[in-house]
Amino acid sequence: MHYPDTQLRPVYWAEACQDLMQRDRILRKLIPVYGEERIQVRQSPYQTLIRIIVGQQISLALGRKLWQQLVRACGPDTLPDAIIQHSEAELRAMGLSLRKAQYVRDAAVYFQQSERMDPAWWQAQDNAAILSQLCEIRGVGRWSAEMFLIFFLGRPDVLPLDDTALLKAISHHYFSGEPVSRFEAREVSQAWAPWRTVASWYLWRSMDAAAVEY
Repeated sequence: MHYPDTQLRPVYWAEACQDLMQRDRILRKLIPVYGEERIQVRQSPYQTLIRIIVGQQISLALGRKLWQQLVRACGPDTLPDAIIQHSEAELRAMGLSLRKAQYVRDAAVYFQQSERMDPAWWQAQDNAAILSQLCEIRGVGRWSAEMFLIFFLGRPDVLPLDDTALLKAISHHYFSGEPVSRFEAREVSQAWAPWRTVASWYLWRSMDAAAVEY
């Protein structure tokens, strides 16, 4: 089963923005700056996870470059079989580290089960079940699974506290640049529920020249 790697805008985005601007003085200023920009969620669960793995712990620009090299080598659909046909050495030649080459192949094996290629299979599960499922894959931890919830499923209320860029943005906007703990970040985020995904995206956007995407 193949789903094109196209992107869609979440239907809740405008409502969330209005609500957040009423509740939070920082977001009241940030959200209008970016006009019609908003998160774009993908339709392919497999490609989304592969992009996330490729982009772990590197810059957005480098992550995009590595993904493009992978697509050129494996084809625009970049399906599991196409990845598995390449050895770890060949994946490393595309720019991936040894560990990422291993992780990408493990994810491809995981998605060889056809039901896991079906977006409806994922959409039927709650966040906790999806986190548990994905963290069984080598190289996929909580951060990667939360990026999947955000950039594939478009779940509106995800707060990725393992994301250093988000903590940096919260520090910058709410604590005058002072280091911020996860507890403090969670306290700030209470005003954002049930739209913590949306708030996180605007905070990311405010700290980077390009929008975060996976």
